[in-house]
Amino acid sequence: MRASLRKLADQVSQETISVSPTTVRRLLKKHKVGLVSNRKSLSGPPHPDRDRQFHYVKRVKKLFRKTGRPILSIDAKNKEMIGAFFNKGRIWRQQAERVNCHDFRQDALAIAVPFGIYDLLHNQGSVYVSTSYNTSELAVEAIRSWWNDPERPRFLQEDALLILCDAGGSNNCRFWLWKYELQQLANELGIAILVCHYPTGASKYNPIEYRLFSQITINWAGQPLHSLQTMLNYIQSTTTSTGLTVRAFLLDKVFQKGRKLSDEERQSINLRRRSICPTWNYMISPNSPIALANHQLIS
Repeated sequence: MRASLRKLADQVSQETISVSPTTVRRLLKKHKVGLVSNRKSLSGPPHPDRDRQFHYVKRVKKLFRKTGRPILSIDAKNKEMIGAFFNKGRIWRQQAERVNCHDFRQDALAIAVPFGIYDLLHNQGSVYVSTSYNTSELAVEAIRSWWNDPERPRFLQEDALLILCDAGGSNNCRFWLWKYELQQLANELGIAILVCHYPTGASKYNPIEYRLFSQITINWAGQPLHSLQTMLNYIQSTTTSTGLTVRAFLLDKVFQKGRKLSDEERQSINLRRRSICPTWNYMISPNSPIALANHQLIS
């Protein structure tokens, strides 16, 4: 029941004896009753392959770490309206900054789509901000931009890449466009790309969520994102006591929604599904013949 102490006191007084709101508060406290909100804790029945998938991801991560190959955790962060809009959180200052009373989309200077890449081996994050749509093309373009960045960390072996991501979103495990764009990337770079999706409803275990995105949210809490540059500055200034560093870039490219693949494009995908949870685990190799060192380790 959601009612004020005064209303509760009036109700009790009508049914039994007269009491004051102070007495009601004391009695509720005595019985450890207080105002509480709903708690998100019911996740429903787990997927039957959930445990197998987590064990497989753990094993593959260990293998890539041991061989010095890159491991990337990727995901798109929530869209943000750029302008004088309310941002949750509080900061130390003498007066509160005034922002718009309503979050009307038409008042936004832009709608920012931050796509993040977290390098597990170097504890480094890279966020690529787009003002277009969150599509599979955006996801792969962010990975491409990260790989081609001359300032990114280097790895002992760069003949293969492990990507950890959610099962939904622009990198949905069932999206052929996502796989097709990865095929183009594999052809360009001449490397094998192994993709492991976290089980449905388990996105919170994706490393980028708790190692990068949560820290960015804390860093800009209570700060209106007045411009895209303001957003980039907050992202780049995110650090942690464990040595996290973050870089931010603006992707000046338009990504179209609703793109469909032709039969020829689907057939061009050199896809090999893993024997364990094949929907969630698969490797995409270059179409042209190429010798991959220690290919057996990741096959």
